[in-house]
Amino acid sequence: MRPLLRAASAIAVVGALTAGCASVGGHGAAGPAGSAEPALSNPPDGTATASSSASGLAPASSSASSSSVPTAPGTGTTQVDAALPNLGPATLAKIPANSREVVEVVGDGPNSPDSTLVLYQLTADGWQAGPQWAAHNALHGWTAHKQQGDLRSPIGVFGLTDAGGRDADPGSKLPYYRSANFVIGGRGFEGEPLAGSFDYVIAINYNRKAGASPLDDTYPLGWEKGTGVWIHVDHGGPTHGCVSIPRADIITLLGLLDPAQHPVVVMGDAADLAH
Repeated sequence: MRPLLRAASAIAVVGALTAGCASVGGHGAAGPAGSAEPALSNPPDGTATASSSASGLAPASSSASSSSVPTAPGTGTTQVDAALPNLGPATLAKIPANSREVVEVVGDGPNSPDSTLVLYQLTADGWQAGPQWAAHNALHGWTAHKQQGDLRSPIGVFGLTDAGGRDADPGSKLPYYRSANFVIGGRGFEGEPLAGSFDYVIAINYNRKAGASPLDDTYPLGWEKGTGVWIHVDHGGPTHGCVSIPRADIITLLGLLDPAQHPVVVMGDAADLAH
């Protein structure tokens, strides 16, 4: 684990703190909904189903939509437990049967800010792993009971339906919401500059409305359960609750996640995910 600077001066973040990340102008900021309406550079086209649930997931019992997808004998549902590593039966049971893209974020430990991200895609030959990327998660690690300001990332299985950022759409297949309100400044927990962290983000459907901008302030579980949990550009240190990967890698991921494949993220420390 990297040494962590815990002095208050190390958290010199401009704007309001959320359970996920710190920002200005919409992400966790106070004000009426829609007061800073982001521009749509790639509006939703119906391929990603909007949902008001906290996770944005389809029912786990739904059937796979492609006959070429491997199925469990006699069930008609996707056999996700044959090739996905690191995941135990309880975790696998939470993955919707129609999900054919799974982003695994496996933490080094329950209190560690370091993790590894891998995208798995289901093909006719089974689950295929993509590149493996070093990632950061929250300063204090992971929790199954997220609370606002606890500096932990939520454990669970969550839909991935929406993306956005300050920079132009780099080729995202997910609906991409560009806005100047994706702003962050100051320095992180290890003294690293935070500028540019929100150039590209993928909203994790924890306590948010699927099918909306990552800046949307609808919180189905209530604000106190933490808000604004994203995959965003890595700044070289722990986050407030988000997952971060290097800039080039998140651009690659944006080009791979396909709403037609019902992508989800499975995230948590290794021991918890193995249950």
